[in-house]
Amino acid sequence: MQTQPLSFRQLFNLKPKTLETRITNFYQATQNSSITIQYILAIKARNQLGAAEFDLFLKDLVRELFMNTKATRSMKRFFHYFEDYFMAPEWQTLSSKVFPQRVSPQRSFGEKVVSKVRSFFSFVRPEETNEP
Repeated sequence: MQTQPLSFRQLFNLKPKTLETRITNFYQATQNSSITIQYILAIKARNQLGAAEFDLFLKDLVRELFMNTKATRSMKRFFHYFEDYFMAPEWQTLSSKVFPQRVSPQRSFGEKVVSKVRSFFSFVRPEETNEP
């Protein structure tokens, strides 16, 4: 079964039930989590423009995508837009899953500076040299 991607006109004009069915069917047919997340993000934009019936649209699918699939570049990029779909403890767990080696830039920069300074001051003591 060939599944056509949704157009922007469809995303912003179709009724909620129809969109829910089409996006769910698209994901089940293709297993493409990146495009599915982008579709749901577009629906969130539609919700912000005044379509209140799209509040927490496809909540179960979003939770399944973020909790049970490997994080893609697209998922990492749009991760913070879906915070309201999760409770605080789940959000903390997901944050560490999506961004596993998140080191603060100040710390890594500080560690680099310290190692550079130590390399400049690694003197060889005169009594340790083997000169005659």
